[in-house]
Amino acid sequence: MTNGVGDLALFGGPPAFDRTRVVGRPRIGDRARFLDRLDKVLDSGWFTHNGPLVQEFERKVAETAGVGHCVLVTSATTALELMLDAAGVTGEVIMPSMTFIATAHSARVRGLQPVFCDIDPVTGCIDPDEVERLITPRTTAIAGVHLWGQPCAVDRLQKIADANGLFLYFDAAQALGSTFEDTPVGSFGSAEVFSFHATKVVNSFEGGAVVTNDGELAEKIRLRHKFGMNASGVVCREGTNAKMTEACAAMGLTSLEALEDSIRANIDRHADYRAALAGTPGIEVVEFNPAHHNNHQYLIIKVDHAENGLRRDTLLDLLRAENVFAQRYFSPCCHQLEPYRTENPVVLPRTEALAEQVIALPTGHAITTEDVTTISELITRAAVNGTELTRRREAVGVS
Repeated sequence: MTNGVGDLALFGGPPAFDRTRVVGRPRIGDRARFLDRLDKVLDSGWFTHNGPLVQEFERKVAETAGVGHCVLVTSATTALELMLDAAGVTGEVIMPSMTFIATAHSARVRGLQPVFCDIDPVTGCIDPDEVERLITPRTTAIAGVHLWGQPCAVDRLQKIADANGLFLYFDAAQALGSTFEDTPVGSFGSAEVFSFHATKVVNSFEGGAVVTNDGELAEKIRLRHKFGMNASGVVCREGTNAKMTEACAAMGLTSLEALEDSIRANIDRHADYRAALAGTPGIEVVEFNPAHHNNHQYLIIKVDHAENGLRRDTLLDLLRAENVFAQRYFSPCCHQLEPYRTENPVVLPRTEALAEQVIALPTGHAITTEDVTTISELITRAAVNGTELTRRREAVGVS
């Protein structure tokens, strides 16, 4: 590969990859095992309504999270909504803006007011000191987010919640298989929510779960996710239809069985990227606190424009032209999106600074060491020629 930029796909050259490399390519696991499970579902005729695979998946997710209860639902967004309703949360919820928009929307659709909080610039997770500053008489809950599978400051947040009588929950959509020190993510606060979306480290095609040690809360959620029906089929309150199907549970169980292999592949690719990008000007591979265990589902780099003259979005365009479909995780942030930026504008300097720098790169089982080498060479060429790339892009009206 040459050192210049003229032959890059962004300027008309052939792309480095003929097949797109993506962030979050679904992991099937043992295809034969999945198909066997699906055959049994088809033979049984029990497709939904708390079937045996859903029950098994709930048990195994609860075991993985180290909790007593798991309620599977159709998505993590639905899980958040049902959990907030079941907990009776009202008023204001303090949460980070450096997260997927569902964290905020799930509160808003329940009639709550998201209050966006700045972050710890090292971890990208919510800053407990800022949480304390934002508490008002209308505050009833705190939402922590384990960004990129990295546990936030659960101990500090619990102390703050206890001192102020607040409901503490965690959006753990990205964090199944991660730990805080030696304790599994899923067992903190009053409840945590996992995502089993197709892009996650464990997927059920689409799905989510609330995990908790609070049996009463779990039962309230279970009522709400099945039309308000109790175990006897009696409707005792209003509810919705948010049940996971047996087909989704078949995928979830198969994917969960591959979790440890998936994490090992993620860790290997992280090491590959770290070695390949070492010394690249203005490019930093984000490292996670070794005191905790991270599932390494996300490979995040930070682009320092001040050091290499390269803008993050220029690098993103360059990679996508080469069929490397990298992603902004997360940019724009929630407070920069509607309806929040119009209704309650805030400035979060540390959140905004980090969001402007980060890119998630393809990683995991679907990416080889050779792929990492090629992607890293493209990034290095971009960084070394950052000023030239910026000049070329600005010349055609693209920043």
